[in-house]
Formats: sequence, C-alpha cells, structure tokens
Amino acid sequence: MTSQKTAIVTGGGRGIGAAIARRLLSQNYRVAIAELDLSTQKSFHQDPSQFLLIQTDVRNEHSVKNLIDQTHKHFGRIDVLINNAGLLPDNLPSPSDLPFETWKAFIDTNLSGPFLCSKYAIPYLKKTKGSIVNIASTRAFQSEANDTPYSASKGGLVSLTQSLAMSLGPLIRVNCICPGWIDTGKDKLRPIDHSQHPVGRMGLPEDIAAMAAFLISEEAGFITGQSFIVDGGMTKKMIYVE
Repeated sequence: MTSQKTAIVTGGGRGIGAAIARRLLSQNYRVAIAELDLSTQKSFHQDPSQFLLIQTDVRNEHSVKNLIDQTHKHFGRIDVLINNAGLLPDNLPSPSDLPFETWKAFIDTNLSGPFLCSKYAIPYLKKTKGSIVNIASTRAFQSEANDTPYSASKGGLVSLTQSLAMSLGPLIRVNCICPGWIDTGKDKLRPIDHSQHPVGRMGLPEDIAAMAAFLISEEAGFITGQSFIVDGGMTKKMIYVE
C-alpha cells in the first residue's frame, strides 16, 4: 500500500467542497471528488494519479458503494472522508405547507448521505486509522423561519458525528464543522453583510478548508466527536431589534 494518503470529498466540485479538495491536493493528498455534475472537472486540472472525479448520488446506496469501491481500486487506500455534499434551503414554505418529498430530499441528502458514505468507507478507514469530517451548519443550533428540513438534517448530522465517534474509536476519529455565512460567490454582498460579523468579514470557503485540514491532521489526534462552529462569531452575538 502506497504511503501517500487519499481523501474523498463529497460535493467537492464547487464552493466549500472545492476549497477543501484544493487544500488537500496542495498538501500532497490524492483526492477523489464525488459529484452529481461531472462538468465540475473543468475546474480541476490535475494529474489522474492524484485526482479522481466520480459521478455520485449520495442518496443512493449503490452509487455510494461504487464511489468507495472505485476510490480504493484507483488509489489503493482511503484515509479521509469529508461529507460535504448537501442541499441548501431556498425559499422553503412553512412546515404546514412543506411537501413530504421536500423534507425527505433534505434528510436523504444531508443526513442519510453522510451515513451511507461513512458506512462503506469504514472498513478502509480502519486500516489506515483514518478520519471523517462532516460539514454541518450553524443552523444545527439556531434557525430562521421555514428552514425546517435543512436545520433538522444538519442537527442530525451533529448527532451522527458524536455517535460515529463513539462507535468507531479508537481507529477512526470523527468530527464536524458547522460553517456560518460563507461567501461562495453566488450572492451580491453588501458592506453590512461583512461588518455585522464580529471578525469584520464574511467567511470564505478557504476558512472551512483550513479547519478540515487541521481536523484530519495528526495535530488533532486528541480530538473526536466534536462539532466546531466557524462563523466569524455570529452565533455568540446578541441581536436586539431597535
């Protein structure tokens, strides 16, 4: 088995996932990206011996099993799983009007997806004493109106992190990152969007990538079962209506 480590990043074609993938490639990891949209490969110009893109639907057990099997076949080992793929809330209706299929889509993608990826990666991660990092959200701890399925799925992911850490230790460490408002380039931002953060700016995908890189490193060897809020201090800010 080669000594060069391998990481899987689900939803790694854009935003936070892409930043994590690039960070790990820069740190000499070989990276497999799991994406539904294979056109995301255009943003990665990498040596095939170091990079692999696998079309994956994390809601589908057969698709997830294929992701894990193909990654191990191509690279010979799996050291890291970053469960990042997920649905984001966008003008969802109130709970009383929310279609059950919409609820199910969020749970299947944001919670069942990480479970399935972990389930099939575990045998390989045990061999390398590897690490799992789940990407949840500050919505696991605080909510806006009508983000019900998203918040529930991310809260479940925090609990899944704790349970997996207790079940898989000491061979596998499992931790969670809960990003706040991250600028992925999709929104037109105002000065107040930055200034309302106690650190004075919005978050960047690279901020989350830096935390992920730390949590999978040997320096974090005494950390497992934890959820880390990376939000520029917003969840600690008391807000009153004037």
